[in-house]
Amino acid sequence: MPGNDPAVNHAAHGTTAARPRDRAATEERIVAAVGEVLARAGFEGIGVNAIARQAGVDKVLIYRYFGGLPELLRRWGESGRFWPRVSDLLGADPQALLTLPVAERYARFFEHFIDELRQRPLTVEVMVSELQQHNELTAILEEEREAWGEQAARVLGGPEFVSQPHLHTVTVLLLAGVQYLLLRSRKTRVFGGIDLQSDAGWAEIRRALRRLAADLLGEHGHVSNSPRRGATTQEKNR
Repeated sequence: MPGNDPAVNHAAHGTTAARPRDRAATEERIVAAVGEVLARAGFEGIGVNAIARQAGVDKVLIYRYFGGLPELLRRWGESGRFWPRVSDLLGADPQALLTLPVAERYARFFEHFIDELRQRPLTVEVMVSELQQHNELTAILEEEREAWGEQAARVLGGPEFVSQPHLHTVTVLLLAGVQYLLLRSRKTRVFGGIDLQSDAGWAEIRRALRRLAADLLGEHGHVSNSPRRGATTQEKNR
């Protein structure tokens, strides 16, 4: 209940600011509530009141802590809840990954991207909602993804992407393809003969992307055929 939250009590009674630990916990609940409301009600149903109810806080705290709905949505987009951060795609040992040949980095980037999005069912629901309407709020998330793409290109691209500009467009097509297949997997089990609702199906997609990385960039470095992070037992045994 809102009345039991120390941060809410501070706001309601006009007393001193919430203790840092209380405020951090309340902010965390509010940010988490954004995705929950979006997944349930879409962008038409998102609002300060709905988020406050979901988080169990007084709506005044949203304005006090974040400034308003656009700023809160931007904070949610940056949090890694909606879209994986580039650091999430570098794996447990980022420095080791960045020293690999570019073809291997490229393959692992897509493997990690698939793993991260499959672990975010709320993200898939939000992407569906984005396709149904476009407004100021959807534009905020689009901006976040564009910034993500620029950062990923800087971190993972290297000189090969400078000398071969077409690789950027190819990468965009592959990223869009992965997202489309995830969207289809909500309602469609088999697409093009691939089981989109099984680990085995996504293992097949991962292997295809690994082979494509070798074809695109193989002359710049070796691409391993060994299973990577998130590989299933079925994948390892194939």
